[in-house]
Amino acid sequence: MSTITAADVNKLRTVTGAGMMDCKKALVEAEGDFDKAIEILRKKGQKVAANRSDRESTEGAAIAAVNASKTAGAVITLNCETDFVGKNEGFVKLATDLAELALNHATKDSLLAADYNGITVAEKLIEQTGVIGEKIEIGSFERLEGAFVGSYIHAGNKIAVLTALSANVAGADEAAKNVSMQAAAMNPIALDEAGVDASIIEKEIEIAKDQLRAEGKPEAMLDNIAKGKIQRFYKDNTLVNQDYIKDGSMSVAGYIKTVDSGLTVTGFKRVALG
Repeated sequence: MSTITAADVNKLRTVTGAGMMDCKKALVEAEGDFDKAIEILRKKGQKVAANRSDRESTEGAAIAAVNASKTAGAVITLNCETDFVGKNEGFVKLATDLAELALNHATKDSLLAADYNGITVAEKLIEQTGVIGEKIEIGSFERLEGAFVGSYIHAGNKIAVLTALSANVAGADEAAKNVSMQAAAMNPIALDEAGVDASIIEKEIEIAKDQLRAEGKPEAMLDNIAKGKIQRFYKDNTLVNQDYIKDGSMSVAGYIKTVDSGLTVTGFKRVALG
């Protein structure tokens, strides 16, 4: 039997927001399996966000960059070990330089091999590791293309988001920034229903049915009630279906239509530290 430490319980509590004893019981039942413990908590009705895997806390800077024509963007995290280094002006400048360089590269490996003032990016990171005394590395790397691409970097460089829109219309820049802010705050798992992996939906249906059984609902009613819960899941967890944070009377898709009736969100990329 796995030994459940106080640190394990605290980590689960931090990720899920569930009570300490509930977390301990779930970890014991799951024999220390973190993801399984999250599933156990959710089946027992705990309000735990979907598809938020266990993430070790990291420091650094999350930076977004968009090209001059606003048709492509890149977001990266430059990771370090302490908040002190992550806030350093020189470190943030390096992260910004690398995000702008990433605009011309399709993969992280390609970026690492790219030239940075006469040496490769990979060599620059090794050099900075020696200078600063902390491990410096590129963590997340994402690119996005579209008819119009906008961005948002959350205060403190902890979250960076790109949003692609279907057309470059009047107000597109502000709209893309607002939708990027939405994604930063609400952390959707996909753009829309089509982007949610089938395995996630299967698990959500299973969890919903277990919750309904615990409430004493008849087996014959479970499928229909579970379908309603899935619609709620899409509303909570997919970007265009979420309530717009600046005006809860409309969805994000509805907000975009107020900018231009034919406008849609075609994609987003979000990177975060911690």
